[in-house]
Amino acid sequence: MRIAVAGGTGVIGEQVVEQVIAAGHEPVVLSRAAGCDLTNEHSVRQWLVDCPAVIDVSGSSTTSASASMRYFTQSTANLLIAGRESGVENHVALSIIGAAQIDAGYYAGKAAQERMLRVLPGGYTLLRTTQFHEFVGQNINRMSAGPVQVAPKMRLQPIAGSEVAQALVELAVQPAAGIVQDLAGPKEEWMPQLFAQYLAKQNQSPKIIEVPLPGAMGRAMRDGGILPGPGARLGTETYTEWLGRQ
Repeated sequence: MRIAVAGGTGVIGEQVVEQVIAAGHEPVVLSRAAGCDLTNEHSVRQWLVDCPAVIDVSGSSTTSASASMRYFTQSTANLLIAGRESGVENHVALSIIGAAQIDAGYYAGKAAQERMLRVLPGGYTLLRTTQFHEFVGQNINRMSAGPVQVAPKMRLQPIAGSEVAQALVELAVQPAAGIVQDLAGPKEEWMPQLFAQYLAKQNQSPKIIEVPLPGAMGRAMRDGGILPGPGARLGTETYTEWLGRQ
């Protein structure tokens, strides 16, 4: 089975591609690095030939609500419309737990993506997850300041990217299922503590300054708005276990 992976060269996308291959299927990578512009419908259409399923793990690096919404509405519309015309039966999209309720900053784009899945024609499956273990290192790189490390005040329940990738591939080979059970990591964590663990692994011990992020998005991160509800399915690998393998 040919499975298109939108964003297949990203941190999670690469793991999805690996899982597609491990399951005996053929991945078709849609990304700028591969020559596909997801915001251009003509560019997208030529990549979806003979792909009955699409896994969309694409993303944008912006924190602007308007820019995030523009990206996700364009890319999602193109994938759904071109996919419908090409015979895609199951469009599997990855979203973030709490994004639809927060609907601010980067999450505004994910909220818009979720709305488009529900209103545009075509079969879809929507999996919401918590942040990935890989998310910690990405934020450390963005928030370092010489001898001081800034860390956001953030409650999260991170999950291994490999577990998310496996779940997405399992969903892609099944019929479209709409919104499915949320997937989260095994335990709640505090982001500044995860920063300290990550840096210790790198033999670094800078002073960590905990800061509240502004706006509705930052408030939700502090108040538990991105934590899973009681009905979520939980992964198995903790952040400490994952970090030990790196």
